[in-house]
Amino acid sequence: MKILITGGAGYIGSVLTPTLLGLGHEVTVLDNFYFGQNSLTDCCHYDTFQVVRGDARDEALMKSLMAKADLIIPLAALVGVPLCNSDQIATQSTNFEAVAMLCRLAAKSQRIIMPVTNSGYGIGEKGKFCTEDSPLRPLSTYGITKVKAEEAVLQRENSISFRLATVFGMSPRMRLDLLVNDFVYRAVNDRAVLIFEGHFKRNYIHIRDVVRAFIHGMDHFEKMKGKPYNAGLEEANLSKLELCAVIKKHLPKFVYVEAPIGEDPDKRDYIVSNQRLLSTGFQTEWTLDRGITELIKGYVILRNTIYSNV
Repeated sequence: MKILITGGAGYIGSVLTPTLLGLGHEVTVLDNFYFGQNSLTDCCHYDTFQVVRGDARDEALMKSLMAKADLIIPLAALVGVPLCNSDQIATQSTNFEAVAMLCRLAAKSQRIIMPVTNSGYGIGEKGKFCTEDSPLRPLSTYGITKVKAEEAVLQRENSISFRLATVFGMSPRMRLDLLVNDFVYRAVNDRAVLIFEGHFKRNYIHIRDVVRAFIHGMDHFEKMKGKPYNAGLEEANLSKLELCAVIKKHLPKFVYVEAPIGEDPDKRDYIVSNQRLLSTGFQTEWTLDRGITELIKGYVILRNTIYSNV
């Protein structure tokens, strides 16, 4: 297929892009390279790879790139509560308005596979799994814009959305701010973390299983189109304290303490069912334990030492 990926040099795109190229697809990546990353340099030897430096909000540019695409995967977004809160105008225009424009420009025959976030569930009901039919109650600008973008995408006939659990794992464009990635980094380097509201639960998924979910959606598009799908590990609906206990099995010197006062600005608290996606034949391959082992190796290589003397 001819595939256009906006934001294809980001955390997920830097794993997805080489995987799709390796499967024989033609891939065009549009990215503004905001973080100065070089995560796609190893893709440049593919004749089937094209890269464009630009903005997913540029209508003329998007129109020209979309004209050649069979499938569009809009990854371009401001991601995470702190970044979105720091620039709410850019968050609205990138996370929602650019996707709405893409839907308006796309031909009926063109397919869209859109990643959103299961943080749209906000605060779930105690002991009750959130399914794709559960009410969406996003708590942040990030969650609100992603919910609106999903609605725009699913109004088309030829679209699938994946409501991603909190992603973890190594990527050529690494993110240390994601919860599992962050806690493992702290366990490796600081050997300690202070937890706020440790009972808050959420679901998790490895980045390579996210990529596999995209490919599964491509392979089963006609069967799956028109619906959202939760994408996460069924066995990983964990609180922060439970996550820390799993990390401690790998790093016994890791100490975690729950703060008696204070609160987490991220109020998400829910458990998620991924049965709709599993019922299509998809299975995850990466357990939380396997991902933690991978991260520990990765943090031997990566050190965030820009302001350090070591």
